[in-house]
Amino acid sequence: MSYSFTRDSLAALEVTARTAAAYLDACDTGLVRRDPSYYLACGNLLVKILSLVNVQESFPSLLERSPAVLSITESIQIGRRLELDTRLFYPELAALLNRAARL
Repeated sequence: MSYSFTRDSLAALEVTARTAAAYLDACDTGLVRRDPSYYLACGNLLVKILSLVNVQESFPSLLERSPAVLSITESIQIGRRLELDTRLFYPELAALLNRAARL
């Protein structure tokens, strides 16, 4: 799902995503010592931002340069395909999962 953002808000999201991704990438390559709670917060923030935009259109250079952004973008795409496949091809399973989620 993609939302419509102003140029300024999209630029602000990109700066935030770039900062979070830089920390994740630095930790993953061993350049900085990982703070587990900050690492998790950066990852969660990046997932939320990347879920709101079309990353290939909005942040192409970030997608090319950051392994964290690439990995999260791929995970989001896989998740969306699984959701769609579950609803289309396994309606009984989708209904069961929805009921279980409400418990």
